Amino acid sequence: QVQLVETGGGLVQPGGSLRLSCAASGDIFSDYAMRWYRQTPGKQREWVAGISSDSSTGYADSVKGRFTISRDNAKNTVYLQMNNLKPEDTAVYYCYAERIYLPRMNYWGQGTQVTVSS
Repeated sequence: QVQLVETGGGLVQPGGSLRLSCAASGDIFSDYAMRWYRQTPGKQREWVAGISSDSSTGYADSVKGRFTISRDNAKNTVYLQMNNLKPEDTAVYYCYAERIYLPRMNYWGQGTQVTVSS
């Protein structure tokens, strides 16, 4: 069983920055690909960014060039650096872990609120 705890959310003005962290425990962190998703009320959860076990990254078009995902396997933590934030980035952000080996297992964090507003 893997536990994921997100921190770093909050209120920020448009154009500002935040860094989200997701600390994992309960298994070998490097055995997992990690992703960030976000969700606003009434909408489906959408993928934001992902990082593989060997640190290859991918981004949704809406955040490309503004957000950066990274991982520190020594700290069992994945990060999402968010720059030039826009009001449409307002959402609850969730961390997701997917085991790359069999058996396939996946886990969600509890989410952290990000609000971009002046």
